[in-house]
Amino acid sequence: MMMLEVRAVSHRYGPKQVLDRVTFAVEKGEIFGILGPNGSGKTTLIKLISKELPLASGEIVIDGRKLSALSAKQWARMAAVLPQTAEAAPGYTVRETVALGRYPHQRGFFPTWTEDDEAALRDALAAVGLTGKIDEPLERLSGGERQRAYLARALAQEPKLLLLDEPTNHMDVSGQVRLLDRLAEAAHARGLTVVAVFHDMNAASLYCDRVLVLNKGKIAALGAPADVMTPALLEEVFAAPIVRLAHPASATPMFSFMPNKKQGESPVGGLRLSFLDDAAVLTAAAPLRVLSSALIGAGFQWATHFVNRQVGLDYDCSDAEGDMRRYLEQHGFPPERTVGMMTAVDVRDAVWLQKEGEAFSVAVMATAGVGNAVDAARAWQHQPLAARPGTINMVVVIDGVLTEAAFVQAVMTATEAKAKALADCSVCDPETGTLATGTSTDSLAVAATQTGQVFAYAGTATELGRALGRLVYEATVEALGRWEKRRKRR
Repeated sequence: MMMLEVRAVSHRYGPKQVLDRVTFAVEKGEIFGILGPNGSGKTTLIKLISKELPLASGEIVIDGRKLSALSAKQWARMAAVLPQTAEAAPGYTVRETVALGRYPHQRGFFPTWTEDDEAALRDALAAVGLTGKIDEPLERLSGGERQRAYLARALAQEPKLLLLDEPTNHMDVSGQVRLLDRLAEAAHARGLTVVAVFHDMNAASLYCDRVLVLNKGKIAALGAPADVMTPALLEEVFAAPIVRLAHPASATPMFSFMPNKKQGESPVGGLRLSFLDDAAVLTAAAPLRVLSSALIGAGFQWATHFVNRQVGLDYDCSDAEGDMRRYLEQHGFPPERTVGMMTAVDVRDAVWLQKEGEAFSVAVMATAGVGNAVDAARAWQHQPLAARPGTINMVVVIDGVLTEAAFVQAVMTATEAKAKALADCSVCDPETGTLATGTSTDSLAVAATQTGQVFAYAGTATELGRALGRLVYEATVEALGRWEKRRKRR
């Protein structure tokens, strides 16, 4: 059932048309977001629904009743407003502030405070997590706590519809999260319908069931965030380049504005390979975007350092990730901008190959040892492996802009080329006697400068993929040769 219906609503400020026949409906219990650039009509729409502005054109219906037929007190029993900010009344406590929300339910010239009023106040404070501050003066609260107190006042009003105009404006991140989490919990627990204006499209995507996108007073999109918040639409509405990403913990999209970068010297030209006593270190002059399976820096991130650390055959640590992080910090490598790998192979045998093409360049750093070689198709037949020197670690750097598909395809191409190198070198799985496809602890990082030419794909059907595959193959073969020579000298 619909809690709010907005039908062909238009509004002008003098000659300026700020809303143009806007029509939408909000279901009961829904969290509904309104997005748009400054001047798109968001705040005007909230003011019309809250009766702060007179409705001159169109119709608004709340819970089946026309807005024009509701008195101020009748409206207040059905709906509440949480403004962007509100000044703390001097001397008012949290209790006194929240108690103001009970006004629409009180009757007579001399209303009395009832048990229902007290229960509503207590429930509202519990819902926003401020029970312990009930007697605190409002002006002593932080900005986020104060905004939660105003949310409690709105909840104490026991509305069916809650309107919010940029409720997290001027709040820090922790305050925003607390307020929106409390709001979502209260909405779902009480069946409350929430209509909120958002500036932050990520917050709207995370918390809203549906969003309305306004542009120049007209509806640009209406629907679930994942369906309608596309980069093309948002770029058109906000007049800025926007990239859409998958949220790592929620089935919702994330968005980021793209800066206008000046093209400079290719970062591939600024790569430097150096050695510590126990590590091969690849350093980039500028941050590279990386997709990695490494111990530190796994997944997508931006990195300036790639550290391939050598550990002994007897290395046994219950917290290898923590140990690696401490190692990086002790040697001056920032873990947040470093891809960290471990190997039992002598890092002095690292191979560095680079290919310069007309449209791109590719570079590969590799170390390889196959004492613990595995046939991935038969790994299920393995018994627990004894400690043996092994691991093929590889960093691939591409000068260009890679899409996410290209990153994944580059990983596939590199893995296929590595497996072919092992086959041609007759490397077998010692447990099964079949050709090995890698080792049980291989790490791979594919990095891109994200400048210059755009590569949508990096499979072997592309020029980039063919060059990448050849270089990875050659680096793997050479690294295996160095490892074998050192092993025979022992």
